[in-house]
Amino acid sequence: MEEKKFLKQFKVTENVSLKPNEKHDSEKRNIVIGGAWPYANSSLHLGHLAALLPGDVLARYYREMGDNVIYVSGTDCHGTPITQRARKEGRTAKEIAEEYNEEFDKTFRDMGFTYNLYGKTEDEYHKKTVQKMLEKMYKNGYIYEKADRQPFCDHCDRFLADRELILTCPSCGEQSKGDQCDCGYIPTEEDLDGATCVECDEKVHLRENKNLYLALSKLQPKIEEYFNENSANWRLNSKKETEKYLKEGLRDRAVTRDLDWGIDVTIPGYEDKKMYVWIEAVLGYITMTQKYCAENGMDWEEFWKNDKSKIYMVHGKDNITFHSIILPALLLAMDDNYKLPDVMVSSEYLNIDSEKISKSKGNGITINDMIKDYDIDTLRYFLMANGPEKRDSNFSIDDYITVHNSEITNKYGNLVNRTLNFKGLNCVPEGKMDPEFAEKIDKAYQKVGEYIENGEFRKATLVIMHLVEEGNRYYDSRKPWEQKNSDRIAFNDTIYTCVNLIANLSNLYEPFMPNSSEKIREYLEIEKATWKKITVEPNTKISNPRPLFARKI
Repeated sequence: MEEKKFLKQFKVTENVSLKPNEKHDSEKRNIVIGGAWPYANSSLHLGHLAALLPGDVLARYYREMGDNVIYVSGTDCHGTPITQRARKEGRTAKEIAEEYNEEFDKTFRDMGFTYNLYGKTEDEYHKKTVQKMLEKMYKNGYIYEKADRQPFCDHCDRFLADRELILTCPSCGEQSKGDQCDCGYIPTEEDLDGATCVECDEKVHLRENKNLYLALSKLQPKIEEYFNENSANWRLNSKKETEKYLKEGLRDRAVTRDLDWGIDVTIPGYEDKKMYVWIEAVLGYITMTQKYCAENGMDWEEFWKNDKSKIYMVHGKDNITFHSIILPALLLAMDDNYKLPDVMVSSEYLNIDSEKISKSKGNGITINDMIKDYDIDTLRYFLMANGPEKRDSNFSIDDYITVHNSEITNKYGNLVNRTLNFKGLNCVPEGKMDPEFAEKIDKAYQKVGEYIENGEFRKATLVIMHLVEEGNRYYDSRKPWEQKNSDRIAFNDTIYTCVNLIANLSNLYEPFMPNSSEKIREYLEIEKATWKKITVEPNTKISNPRPLFARKI
């Protein structure tokens, strides 16, 4: 739908936003937002940011609404790639995991992420809790013992994980890791027989080994029921990917492996094994919620065992099935009244200069590199307004600078600057709010809120920018530079309306551009961001306003 047609569909309706910290009939909502756990093997790039940023937009919005929000994530510290890197660098896996955990934590804070708790799978609380969870699934009969054939390297004298193998993909013919090819093909057991060990370059063979398995096939009817009841709230890629696996029939998956680095298995007879990383990492949403609640005197069950809570899973499309199938299966296997996730916010891929991000090509722009030279707010805005929400999208520095300069600085920044820095203006004048604009603001709160809750962030940014553009047209048509000398009452009404529009724009933009919104609150002595129409009283001092954004060249 074209932007103009999209914007014309709005109808003026009453603002029904909840007031902050106020209970309506339904009382405050309990909101859980889980951001996918980045892997501790390399610095975060813009693809990670594009996939995970929706979580922070949701968290900020729901906090403005006055709801109870728990927003959690953490660093995925275990698994084969980290041990491979450790061996190459002559370091321990723990050292590498800790290094990246600290880096990720700082990167997210620098980008304005507001996690209630950003943890790590190496956390002792997490380890002990997931061990008990696995024991519970085993007791309930959803974890069982199975002898299977796994790749064994005679030279290294050990069983190998899929990622420790190299083979020729039967689907596309290209060289592939043993876990999954870039073309999407997942190698079968037979495909791995005769693959090459990445450590010694010797051929491997299949050898019988006992492991514990998750009975996904047994859980399929319940997962199908869950899918049918909830997938209307999911993005299309989540629906299609999940439906594909359900139609094929879910296959039981191993939950233990012969690894050196990971969480110990406490089930008798398997103490020499580690948990497969995919099972314990997704359970981190629950363990980090539990830990945060324990540290802050809250009841975690109000979030994860409450039918009225709302749970969002935020991730990229390469992580869909872990959130739409594996996590629900694990929660069902515990048979302990867990609420399953409501909404899958699964982004498509972000390409860089029209190329897929690839380690081998070295074309991934790191978030830390962008932070050094560019504006955090406008980077957040760009990825929400132009990111991979429903299809793969492209990022280039030139496109970003164009949006920064023409869309944000020239439109929004200009409206704020020429209003608050009007010559001789040091406080809000005694004026009246334009009733038409008051109505537009009410409508914007409602529509933007609906779009954010539904994960339609691009539409939300369009609505707000449309309001900015209307504000600039209003300012130009009223000509306050002439009104100041010819009609002081009209001048006061113009500036008063624009000041209050700007105040409310700071609320609307808070989830997307928090730094500039905070500046506006400082300029206009606004206590905090809220998701309701606010009024800046006449004679409020305008405190030393400065331009929100600087042009980039």
